Amino acid sequence: MYKPNRKSFENFKQIKTKNYWEKTERIFQKYKKAWKGPDIPIYIFPIAAVNSIFQRRNFKKSGVAFKDKLFLFISPFEDEKELEALFVHEYHHTCRIHRQNKQLSEATLLDSMILEGLAEHTVADCCGKKYLADWCEYYSKKEILFFWEKFLKQKGSTKKLDKLHDEILYGNGRFPKMVGYAAGFVIVSIYRDEKDYSLKDSFDLPSERFISSDFA
Repeated sequence: MYKPNRKSFENFKQIKTKNYWEKTERIFQKYKKAWKGPDIPIYIFPIAAVNSIFQRRNFKKSGVAFKDKLFLFISPFEDEKELEALFVHEYHHTCRIHRQNKQLSEATLLDSMILEGLAEHTVADCCGKKYLADWCEYYSKKEILFFWEKFLKQKGSTKKLDKLHDEILYGNGRFPKMVGYAAGFVIVSIYRDEKDYSLKDSFDLPSERFISSDFA
């Protein structure tokens, strides 16, 4: 995601001029307080000037979340709400990972799908549906149900460290593009329509709880 080159250096100069580090710190303090989240270091880099599956909408930005740290990869953008949307998505990951307290070797494909779906619903709640990632609308409910029966249900227990996990989550090779992400969003959407959940639930409930009767 980060490859030093002329374009990324230009991005660095612009994000430095626009004080994105200070803006991110303000956003962090806002959500750390509201969510009672962990106090973690946040690292910001200019995103590489290449296409990435992590890019949200038409803006070049992405992130990687861990239990004890966050990495944000950004380029200058006109709508600074996009920075907040990125942060909300990634910091929600950190909070859920922190509360679930699973070892990396224990995490499954289902965990990853639900993680992504919950984070993106939180983006909609905090920033507005305008800031949802494009992959939220890649497939209809009917298509996701088809994929679920065809391979997602069977492969949901695939461990995160297994190569197949990422192939399905991101839709590499024979799998549909971003199918794991999109499925997570739809699964959470259906659960939310039927039962709803609180912010605390989005951190605390196990992944299996979000599987509604449609996916049984």
